[in-house]
Amino acid sequence: MEQHGISKLDLKRQNRMQVLKILKHKGPTSRIDIAEGLELTRAAVTIITNEMIDQGIIQEIGEYKHDTDRVPRGRKKILLDINRNYKFVVGVSIDENVASVGLSTLGGDVLDKRNIEIAANTNADAIFDFSVTSIMELMNDNCLENSDILGIGLGILPNMYNRLGISCTANVPDYTPIRKRIAEITSLPLVIDNSVKGSAMANIDFLKDRGEERINTAFLQYGNSMHYAVINLNDPLKSYDYRTDFVDRMIVDPRAEEAFCSCGRKGCVQSELTPFAIVHKIKKVYSKANTPVLYELTGGDPEKINFSAVAASYKQGDPPIVGIYDDVLTLLTVLLNNLYYGSNPQKIALHNFVFLEKGYENLLDRAREIGGEPLKNSLEISIIDHKHRFLSGCALAIRELFFTRGGYDLSSL
Repeated sequence: MEQHGISKLDLKRQNRMQVLKILKHKGPTSRIDIAEGLELTRAAVTIITNEMIDQGIIQEIGEYKHDTDRVPRGRKKILLDINRNYKFVVGVSIDENVASVGLSTLGGDVLDKRNIEIAANTNADAIFDFSVTSIMELMNDNCLENSDILGIGLGILPNMYNRLGISCTANVPDYTPIRKRIAEITSLPLVIDNSVKGSAMANIDFLKDRGEERINTAFLQYGNSMHYAVINLNDPLKSYDYRTDFVDRMIVDPRAEEAFCSCGRKGCVQSELTPFAIVHKIKKVYSKANTPVLYELTGGDPEKINFSAVAASYKQGDPPIVGIYDDVLTLLTVLLNNLYYGSNPQKIALHNFVFLEKGYENLLDRAREIGGEPLKNSLEISIIDHKHRFLSGCALAIRELFFTRGGYDLSSL
């Protein structure tokens, strides 16, 4: 007779998964509060958590401290928390200008890292060789065995699919070639996904003081194309999984006079806000007479224009640069306003916005003017800096291999 329903193992895994989610979202929590949150008996939660303590997945960290001097009668609450050193995780992120490999705890604490800049002529073999070599070096340098590692998380920016030989069908990438190459050098579990999705996860999972009320975060990544992902109710919205670059085609300036992007539409994000677009606008006004500060900083060579020089030129008051920079801030704010009210996140984490290095306060002022206090208050800088992009891969691996599995090792399932 065919049997239906959930197995005891699946039920047990789901209960453990819910325990871990409560500890991740709320921080240290007592068995009593976990039981109330899961609507389970205290005895059931005690059995579940004691087993997880014995396995080193969670740990007791002390008694609950009451806000008042009056301590209620009865058994004292003992707080539980995730043992973030239970396993370590290797993260890899491959973006358009950097490959990043690193080692972290389950809480996203960085232990070691390797980075390499990716140039226009850097081929797939060079990127892959660096990634594989770095994984092996991290484990050897830190005296780690496979049993110490949860797994490997690999986040890849969709812009890099073609260069890495990843084909897509109906916008769904086929990572099989990458899986085969990594399987040749290690048997560690491997998770591969969009690096933007992983970065969005990291900006909510690894934030130390986000508070349990923080459950929605959006992530906007700047570069030769812009990418956007949303974490809603602590889980990524599936509709963004493989098309995070839809932002490029959004119109921010319907009165634009020219287009030089892949979509061919005037006033789109790619034509107005990407590094190429901004430098293109600056080159049109660049001269010793018009932009004396920038001209001197670049030695009269327009090919040496970079965002550091532009920021200095803006600060010292080159009139055309001030005008272009202010226009860019306005158009970026229009984009942020539309993304904010369209996806309703509590926060939008801004990542790799190099031209905002000395202009973030100006952006906040513009956000208040255009979108009001709600938009201004939603903006924050991503917790992932240039050297720690591998945390995107770490977040992907920890979500799939730890939380969704209730802390079970793959071999035990």
